[in-house]
Amino acid sequence: MSVMPVLVESNTVFVGREPELRLLRDHARRSHTEAPGAVLVGGDAGVGKSRLVGEFVSALPQGSVFVGGCLQLGVDGLSYAPFTAVLRQLLRERGREAFETAAPGGVGEFSRLLPELGEVPAQRPENRGILFEQVLRLLNQAAEDGGVTVVLEDLHWADGATRDLLVFLVRNLDLPGVQIVATYRSDDLHRTHPLRRLLPELRRAPGVEALELAPLSRDEAGAQAAAIRGTALTHHEMDELYRRTEGVPLFVESFAESVGDPAGDDHGVPDQFRDLLLEPLHRFDDTAMSVLRVASVGAVSGSIEHEMLYHAAGLAERELEPALRTLVDANVLRADRTGYRFRHALLRDAVHGELLPGPHARLHMRFAQLIDEYPDSVPLDRRAAEQAHHYNAAQELPSALQAAWWAAVRASDTLAYGEELDMLERVLALWDRVPDARERVQGLSWAEVVSRAAGAAVEAGRPRRALDLADEALATLSEDDRDDHTLMVRACLLRRRGLARAEEACGSGIIDLITALELHPPHMPGYVILLAILARETMVHRGDRRGTPGQERLKELEKAGRSTRALAEEAIALAGSAGQEDMCAAADARITLGGLHMDSGDLERGRPLIEEAIGYAAEISDPSLEARGAGNLGHFLRELGHHEEGLAVLEESLARHEAMGWASVHKTFNHQNRAEIYFELGDLAGARRIVEAVLRTHPLNKHRYYVDAVLVRAAAAQGDLAAARRAMQVPGRSDALTSQRMNIVQLSLLALLETDLAAGAVDDALALSERTLERLVLESAHGYTWPMADVMAEAARLGTVSGRPHETVDLARRVRDLVADLVTLMPAHGTAQQAYRASVAARLAAVDGAEPAPLLERWTAAVEAWEATPMRLHLAGARLRAAEAAMAAGDRGRALEWVRRAHAAAEECGAVPLADAAADLARRMGAGLVEDAAPPTAPAGLTAREAEVARLLAVGSTNAQIAGELFITPKTASVHVSNILAKLDVPNRATAGARLRELGLA
Repeated sequence: MSVMPVLVESNTVFVGREPELRLLRDHARRSHTEAPGAVLVGGDAGVGKSRLVGEFVSALPQGSVFVGGCLQLGVDGLSYAPFTAVLRQLLRERGREAFETAAPGGVGEFSRLLPELGEVPAQRPENRGILFEQVLRLLNQAAEDGGVTVVLEDLHWADGATRDLLVFLVRNLDLPGVQIVATYRSDDLHRTHPLRRLLPELRRAPGVEALELAPLSRDEAGAQAAAIRGTALTHHEMDELYRRTEGVPLFVESFAESVGDPAGDDHGVPDQFRDLLLEPLHRFDDTAMSVLRVASVGAVSGSIEHEMLYHAAGLAERELEPALRTLVDANVLRADRTGYRFRHALLRDAVHGELLPGPHARLHMRFAQLIDEYPDSVPLDRRAAEQAHHYNAAQELPSALQAAWWAAVRASDTLAYGEELDMLERVLALWDRVPDARERVQGLSWAEVVSRAAGAAVEAGRPRRALDLADEALATLSEDDRDDHTLMVRACLLRRRGLARAEEACGSGIIDLITALELHPPHMPGYVILLAILARETMVHRGDRRGTPGQERLKELEKAGRSTRALAEEAIALAGSAGQEDMCAAADARITLGGLHMDSGDLERGRPLIEEAIGYAAEISDPSLEARGAGNLGHFLRELGHHEEGLAVLEESLARHEAMGWASVHKTFNHQNRAEIYFELGDLAGARRIVEAVLRTHPLNKHRYYVDAVLVRAAAAQGDLAAARRAMQVPGRSDALTSQRMNIVQLSLLALLETDLAAGAVDDALALSERTLERLVLESAHGYTWPMADVMAEAARLGTVSGRPHETVDLARRVRDLVADLVTLMPAHGTAQQAYRASVAARLAAVDGAEPAPLLERWTAAVEAWEATPMRLHLAGARLRAAEAAMAAGDRGRALEWVRRAHAAAEECGAVPLADAAADLARRMGAGLVEDAAPPTAPAGLTAREAEVARLLAVGSTNAQIAGELFITPKTASVHVSNILAKLDVPNRATAGARLRELGLA
């Protein structure tokens, strides 16, 4: 009898596996309707084979799935176990009749497998063949009602008879309807396993597909663990989870609750699958098990070199080699060119966990010593870390601390900040237990080591850990101790705490950075770095009209002559011919200073500074610094209207970094800059492609705000409001004003406001505009403030159109006044900002109720200003508004040219709302959208102009309202209404409205 617990509904989330599910579903469709077939699903223990198959069959029709599993009774298990389960399920669901039909004259050979069917026939040589044939017939008959899927689980435990019947079915099923899905453990197929020899034969059969199931990706494993825990994992927890489980779902499930628990055993294996991993090892002799235990100690990085294993095992080659052969043949160890790797990391952990305390300590100590004796047996980048591990496991604490320190130094040298933090945390954990700890870490104090750990945590993207470390160390330093060295240490800790706070999406570390500058002796190391960082952070710090502690500190700093520009210039001046750290800080300050010049419109002074910094970064191979320079240069070139130049800078940098394997430093910020240029050039689809690709591949961080904002704006411009609202989950209305970084606030607000207007939510846009203008100091951040002013002025214009409620009109006028006050104080540098200024002026004039001729002059100036830029959609929008103004002023010729050009540009860019608005205006003008094209014909013999009047008449518009909407006089509107009543043969406007709605003109 067979049981099938593996296919019982799982209570864990099913993640990933979309391609595999698609393969199974497509195969089922073909097997059920075209030709029978089989899918062989392989994968290591715990990788999710049964879960995948369970998910697949859960969507199949009830009564069409039959499941059987092989039993773990050794290679020669219970004969036909999975098929017996399938047959018994068929008997239960289809009844005895089905068996009698498949075996005319009784139940034939089926009773050999199902005694409940009756007496077993007499034993004859041909019985086996008959049984196989009857099973074939039974399955074919069962499939006649729409197809069946037969699932055979754990084929690696199958007995010979089961394998033979499977081969028979695969070779002989020839009618559409039957799909066989068989699972097996790839890791159990040692060299002599019978299934290992059989699989190639099965795969060559027609209709058979192989599906090797790989572990989950890092993100998928994180999603599974998050669903189990009910909370999302941090970036660090996901790293730890994936390192421990390698994406095996069974192990992810076991570790989900404990991952990140500092009290957890770093090398423990949960009890529920320890036996699963260790059970196959019981058949090995003592020598093989001894070698395996030695290997489990040495393979701390996943593999162990043969030479190291030889010396640690203490066996002669003639004893070692047979033991290794046994382990490799059994697929416990996998051999590569020079060493060995455990089949799975958790198998290594399980073996290691079985070591008794004495052998455990001795072996770890032996490996720590062997690393010194045979250094070439361990790669350089792993030596210190592995020694630290071995000494720690052997409880040789002084050596463990020292090795961990040098491992941290090595990790820092290679920019492996997460590993550096791990090693420094180990140093700190051992500090109080090693009397001469300070001498073993190059004379640094405990607080200095903590400071380094906080710095590593910031670089590793773990700002919360950096804050905790910095707080802990600062609490131990007395403010009364004013010697230069202590002041420097305190300043360094404050600097790192400030950076950690700045790394949080809505955080600000300005106060810490300013305090650090006040404490840091200028002649001590790190001062130039601090100047450069503070200059960079003050440049993007949000201004608040209500005042904040950070703003008050900034005012004090500026009063002391330490403006952003002064800080950057001081950093550059002090660096001189200093060391590389200070030179990098000076290059960073050049980027900041160059950005300040470009922000004020001085391209000639600003661009060379940034380009010099980029060149220096490339020369010393600092990809982050180089990327920051390229990103800032591209950004400011765009703001000044040099879009193509900015795009060239960004794409050249991206291509260089891609070729060098450095592209990850661009994954959010610089791709956002590219996408923004695409957006402003009118390539909305291109902008979305860029940001959607980034969002698929990059973890959440503070830069997500930038990327999401561009996605929202592009989607809204396309009229895809559903996508825009989905992407607005990050730059949400509730947090739009909470970030302390001005550029995040401005981009988020632009996204929200543009979506509101695209959705017709004018009141929402006006309320957000008023709150923003009353609260934020925007005058000094005009690069993004000009487009914000433009969209806010448009909201005010729309809020005062005819028919709006008084409350909306009043709010619109308040926003109009606030926008006017704002732009009065703002310079406009470059063609793009000058065009925004012209557009804002025209929109505000419309709010003020300007006469048609002056308003047309305003919009004509705006069109001319946008024509000087490459920003096609902004130009198209200005032309549409100018066309409306021209019609109101009686200049139909110019209006027609503008509306047609606006529509063509909007269509080309995929800006559906703008294209629709242009088409609507052309319709109201009674004109076609292409020269010489006639307006669309109207029903009931109405002319094109009468059709436009009819649409307004159908919704109850008065003659005056019709005249205003169609740019005609009320008298002309009255004539058109009379003609419509006559052509429709109706007595009054109400009856005409009903008839027009029937004709589809409402």
